[in-house]
Amino acid sequence: MTTTQTAAAVPAAGTGGPKQSGGVGGTTTLGSGATGASEPAATRGRTSIADTVVVKIAGMAAREIPGVHDMGGGLSRTLGAVRDRVPGGRPNVGRGVKVEVGERQTAIDLDLVVEYGVAITDVAHDVRENVIAAVERTTGLEVVEVNVTVNDVHLPEDDDEAAPAETRVA
Repeated sequence: MTTTQTAAAVPAAGTGGPKQSGGVGGTTTLGSGATGASEPAATRGRTSIADTVVVKIAGMAAREIPGVHDMGGGLSRTLGAVRDRVPGGRPNVGRGVKVEVGERQTAIDLDLVVEYGVAITDVAHDVRENVIAAVERTTGLEVVEVNVTVNDVHLPEDDDEAAPAETRVA
């Protein structure tokens, strides 16, 4: 989880004079009688962004790109397919996404399954750009890298095998 913390200086109780307070970004000094109300909102608290938030944002952004069939490795996809079929089960948008989140930066690893016939390098490029834009826009974190691994290619006949076989009644 990443945490951004800021500190605001407020006068000591009953002194009415300035007080210095150390915090992220150095020391802030307010004049006599200041209450801190004129401080920007960003300096009056902290914001924490959990790793799972970045995972979900990156997963959703990657799935938006045409040519991405699924995400995750073989075992991950198999378990995800079982989970998706369980009544009340929700799809795992974070499947195939791993992140490392620091205080102000993040690195993302993606495992993709692409559709047969697409230009894999173009899909990877588009995924990378979309993930970077989405994560930076929504979290404010700098994305230092997005590593894309294509684990499989989805073939059209794979859907045919998944369909139930037609039975004949005599």
